[in-house]
Amino acid sequence: MESNRNLGRAAIGIVLILIGAAFVAKTLNIFPYQIEKYLFTWEIILIVLGVIFISTRENKTTGWILLIIGILFWIPDVLHFHMPYSLRRLFWPMALIAVGLLIIFRSGAARRVTGQANSVDYMDDVSIFGGGDKVITSENFQGGKVTAIFGGSKIDLTSAKLAPGQNVVDIFCLFGGSTFIVPENWNVKVDAISILGGFSDKRRIKADVTKDVGKELVIKGFCMFGGGELKSY
Repeated sequence: MESNRNLGRAAIGIVLILIGAAFVAKTLNIFPYQIEKYLFTWEIILIVLGVIFISTRENKTTGWILLIIGILFWIPDVLHFHMPYSLRRLFWPMALIAVGLLIIFRSGAARRVTGQANSVDYMDDVSIFGGGDKVITSENFQGGKVTAIFGGSKIDLTSAKLAPGQNVVDIFCLFGGSTFIVPENWNVKVDAISILGGFSDKRRIKADVTKDVGKELVIKGFCMFGGGELKSY
């Protein structure tokens, strides 16, 4: 798993270097106009995001959805096939369908992990154009999934207890984010990848607090134009 994470980070680094080099070349007018008009488009952004998601995440559904949408709209321009305006207007409906599929697949993955749809020990929080407060009271919390798109939520874990071993919360934040409030004695590791966003650890660490040995919460995932916060009171 560690090797996959390192490979994913290397892929992100390479992609960012290539993007930076492309913009330098654009500024220096190195690219002919015929190439530039196909390279600096919103379709390329979706394709790049899709490649990053596929390279860095165990659940690659998000990446494939973005990659397919980007390619479907980019290839006609490259092949000089003029897509009808009515078809181009389908982009946002297709984007909404893609988001819906993402939510369904993420929820399905949560159910496969827990073996039941409404497990109190495994959360599946979705916030789109809104959010709210959520209190977790599980005596054997095993992690979960958090999806925040143009919204977010506050997740209070101060009344919960971690399950033994490593417990993972997989986050996906796009133009949104979530706040996690955890007990002071929890061992928490933040391993989220952020692009034009971030995930901040704002806990108040006290030297006299005895950590919960043998139990760990890992917050990992992907944030773009958004992020989240980790707090303890």
